[in-house]
Amino acid sequence: MNLQPLLDAPIAVQIHVAAVLPAAVLGAYILLNRKGTPLHRALGKVWMVLMAVTSLSSFFIHEINLFYGFSPIHLLSIFVLVGIWRAISAVRAGNIRAHKATVIGMYFGGIVVAGLFTLAPGRIMNAVVFTGGPSWILLLTLLAIAGTLFLQQRFSSRRA
Repeated sequence: MNLQPLLDAPIAVQIHVAAVLPAAVLGAYILLNRKGTPLHRALGKVWMVLMAVTSLSSFFIHEINLFYGFSPIHLLSIFVLVGIWRAISAVRAGNIRAHKATVIGMYFGGIVVAGLFTLAPGRIMNAVVFTGGPSWILLLTLLAIAGTLFLQQRFSSRRA
């Protein structure tokens, strides 16, 4: 792992990474633990703020310039911002099923899938993760993937 590409990156990228890494870990923790508790509510609020910072900071990242500085990945940021609103609205209305579906979609789409795209050759996180020594970021990514597979199995077995 080599943090220099991240340290040399624009401040928007640094803010983005500083928000998304704890969001990935915290989100997995929240999804895997008991729901509806005061701890769940408190950590959920922190996670929503981290996701908002992650999404908003992405609008200042223009490394993939396909359309006036933006790319299809920015659609995912809009998806997450709308998801934050939907998740909060749903839980306030007592619609736990919609809240749960929205949050799971935000986690998998906004963190897991988007995170995998950041590891593509030529991207900053590819240089961070795959150059230098051992990678704790790669380990976190693998843990997020394992958590995703576990959650999918856990939720699909409940429906059966």
